Amino acid sequence: MIQYDAIIIGSGQAGTPLSKYLAKKGLKTLLIEKRWVGGTCVNDGCTPTKTMVASAKTAWLINRSEEMGITTARTNVHMEAVIARQQEIVHKMRSGSEKGLKQTENLDLIYGEASFQGPKTVQIDLPDGTQQTVRAETIIINTGLEPHIPSISGLDQVAYLTNTSLLTLPTLPKQLLIVGSGYIGLEFGQMYQRFGSQVTLLERGPRILKKEDEDIAESLYSILKEEGVNIRLNTSLLSVEKSENGYMATVESEGQQSQIPFTHLLLASGRVPITKPLNLKTTGVHMDSKGYIPVDNSMQTNVPGIYALGDIKGGPAFTHVAYDDYRILTQVLFADQQLQGNHDILPYCMFTDPQLGRVGLNEQQAKEKGLNYKAVSLANTSVARAIETGDTRGMMKAIVDADTDLILGASMLGTEGGEVMSVVQMAMMGGLRWQQIAQSMLAHPTFSESLNNLFSQLED
Repeated sequence: MIQYDAIIIGSGQAGTPLSKYLAKKGLKTLLIEKRWVGGTCVNDGCTPTKTMVASAKTAWLINRSEEMGITTARTNVHMEAVIARQQEIVHKMRSGSEKGLKQTENLDLIYGEASFQGPKTVQIDLPDGTQQTVRAETIIINTGLEPHIPSISGLDQVAYLTNTSLLTLPTLPKQLLIVGSGYIGLEFGQMYQRFGSQVTLLERGPRILKKEDEDIAESLYSILKEEGVNIRLNTSLLSVEKSENGYMATVESEGQQSQIPFTHLLLASGRVPITKPLNLKTTGVHMDSKGYIPVDNSMQTNVPGIYALGDIKGGPAFTHVAYDDYRILTQVLFADQQLQGNHDILPYCMFTDPQLGRVGLNEQQAKEKGLNYKAVSLANTSVARAIETGDTRGMMKAIVDADTDLILGASMLGTEGGEVMSVVQMAMMGGLRWQQIAQSMLAHPTFSESLNNLFSQLED
């Protein structure tokens, strides 16, 4: 048994920087990784998907070039080249991160699957079939999430895809059926429709993006429908089976059953925590009913010395939240500070095209909280920069406190919506009132400049 000062299980966006930080502080540190360095973000999340989104947008821009006064042949998408470019970027980022870890003194990186043998003891199943046992007084869990595989009749007869396996598929699906209309389903749906697939997306509820305001969701729904994505609302997948030319899905919509042919099936119906392999019953660490590991403000579980960071602890599953967890834990361990992530001003972005940037509260959340608020919106058809660049899809929307005039949140659906959202986030962090943005001098012509027009509507 090898003794360490700290053991980190999982090299995601919290575990990787934390391992280097602890080692540089003089702690003998071990980082255990089952798969690849970088976690979901680098390997099958942010990096590869946004790389492919960029390729898909290039195809879309070429196909509408005549609208901009440019005549060119229609695009031909070469999926092998698209995947190769994406994989090259992923491998570059992964290998760079791995190199940095291996060059850090006091830090060991071991590939294998970790399972607890007690509160302070971890067994590692190594790739060669052997095992190694390690021990530390401080152990951090950063194992993240994995795709949820729903129970569907006939699924065992279909070579279904997840957001991970689709990233290395070298051929273009002729008919792609997607289950789920969350961020993963919508990003992949639009992406593959632009590449040339015939995409059908199934949503059990009455609309997409149930956590977003209805007008925002409706705007994006219209955008995707216009591009040809077949979105089936109030529709459940009952079964799948092989057919003469591929596969056939049986679905139910408002009590009526119908069939949808498909060649490829993407399961995008959520993600679940990776806790089962950890053997947490030997530690006394509590899990909730879904398998997440609750923590306190210091990121500690109910067992002293065992911490959980990132998606595995529940809450918003974003890379920047995981990195903020790392920042908080370093202050707890070395500065004796009880910090807490500020999720009241939580930013995030969905990279459909146009992007949806969100920060703080939206209108439906303000209603649920019973707040005295004002809502204001602006269609991008009234945004000068959008008109000039030829893309007026989407809208801007903000929520302000009617008593204090402080900004409670914003939803920016439009070109560079995430960047415009970040401007509002900075204003919220600085405690600015909506009048200060409405009356500020912003550079012309920019997308952010239209924040003047958005907030000035409250002056009426």
